[in-house]
Amino acid sequence: MQTLPLGRSGLTTSAVVFGGNVLGWTADEAMSFRLLDRMYEAGLRTIDTADVYSRWVDGHQGGESETVIGKWFAANPSKRDGVTLITKVGSDMGQGHKDLSAGWIAKAAEDSLARLQTEVIDLYLSHWPDERTSDEETLGAFESLLKAGKIRAIGTSNRDLSQMKRAAQAAQEAGLPRYEVLQNEYNLHERAGFEGELADWCQANEVGVITYFSLASGFLTGKYRDPQAVSGSRAGMVKRYMDDRGMAILSAMDGVAEETGASHAEIALAWLRQKPGVSAPIASATSEAQLESLIRAADLVLPDEAMARLDAASAGQTAEG
Repeated sequence: MQTLPLGRSGLTTSAVVFGGNVLGWTADEAMSFRLLDRMYEAGLRTIDTADVYSRWVDGHQGGESETVIGKWFAANPSKRDGVTLITKVGSDMGQGHKDLSAGWIAKAAEDSLARLQTEVIDLYLSHWPDERTSDEETLGAFESLLKAGKIRAIGTSNRDLSQMKRAAQAAQEAGLPRYEVLQNEYNLHERAGFEGELADWCQANEVGVITYFSLASGFLTGKYRDPQAVSGSRAGMVKRYMDDRGMAILSAMDGVAEETGASHAEIALAWLRQKPGVSAPIASATSEAQLESLIRAADLVLPDEAMARLDAASAGQTAEG
C-alpha cells in the first residue's frame, strides 16, 4: 500500500491514518486488537491517538486509547518499527485548562511513553493552542524531547493561519524546531477553515496536513439523512451537517457511488486524499467491516469529473457553475 511523505518531518504516512480515538472506548480491547492486527496486515501503518482519549467517557480518565495501543505493541513487538505513531499533548487532563507549558509537556510525554510501551513517539502534536504559554516555551520543551530521542518530529492541531505563522516566526527567531505537521478539521462539508490561505501556506512551507472529522462525525457515510431519525449522542454531532448543502453533497456522493461502486465513506476519504496539500485523512473504525472500507479508501482514485461534481456540491454550486 502507498506511503507518503509527511511534510518535511522525515516521516511517512499511510494513505489513510487509523484513528485511535475509539480504542478502549467504543471498541473494547479484544476488538481493538483485531482492528490493529488487520490494519497492520493491510498496510495502514499510521496510528493517531492522544493522551486525552477517551476522558470524555464516564469513568474514564484519559489514556485509555494509548494504553490499548501499548498493550498491542507489547504483544506484537516486531510491529512497532513498522508503525508511524502519532499522539498529542495539551488537552485538559485534570489540570483545568489546555496546557502546553514546558513542565506539563515533559510530564505528559513520559506518561504517554509509559502507556504506549514504547521508547519513542514518532510524531508529537500540540493538541490545542494554549494562550497562557508562549510558543517559545512550548517549542523549547519539544526541542528537549527531540534531543533526548523521545520524539522524532513535532506538529500541531487546531490552529489557524495567524497561529501557524506566529509559531513559525517564534521557531525561526529562537532557533527552535518548527511544527512540521498540522492536523485540522477538514471534510466535504467543512472546508472554509482550511482551504485558501492556510492550505496555501502549508503547501508553500512544506507542512504536512492530516485531516480529522474526515467523515463529518459519520454524516458523510450517507447513513444519516433524516434529522428526526437521529437520536442519542450522534444527533448533536451530525445534525449540524443536515442543511441544504449537506443534502446536496450526499446527492452528489450518491451518483459517484453508483458510478464507482465505492461506499460514501470511501468517496469522502478519497476526495480528501486528492485535495492539494493533504497528506492523509484520519478515519476510525469500530468494526472489521468499517475497517475494510478504510482499507479500500486508501487505494480509491476518483475521476476528475467526480471530484469536480463533489467540489461543486460542497461549495453550494452546480457542477457547471
